[in-house]
Amino acid sequence: MRWVEPVPTPAVPVRLRPARIAVPAPYLPLYAYLDGRFADRVVLTFREIEDLLGFSLPEPAGVQQEWWGNGGLTSGPTSHSCSWTQASRTATPNLPAKTVTFERRAA
Repeated sequence: MRWVEPVPTPAVPVRLRPARIAVPAPYLPLYAYLDGRFADRVVLTFREIEDLLGFSLPEPAGVQQEWWGNGGLTSGPTSHSCSWTQASRTATPNLPAKTVTFERRAA
């Protein structure tokens, strides 16, 4: 019987995901919806978002672009922005049209 050296396998690059932040319970339905979509771009009306969440969006969501921000480096994500950032999306609102485009972030 002869000893056979194992053949080394080439190293496979591992892509690490950023640390997960818990999505607050009220925004879990939006997270689940966005995370389950295969499309790179999802456009939802404010009404559709409210239907998913089961409650009305706060007034700033309809008048302030900043409400739809993804959180800053120092401030971190807001409780509502976790619903799209944890689904690997960015949010771009069109306030006059009352829609939001959620686009998949490049990995």
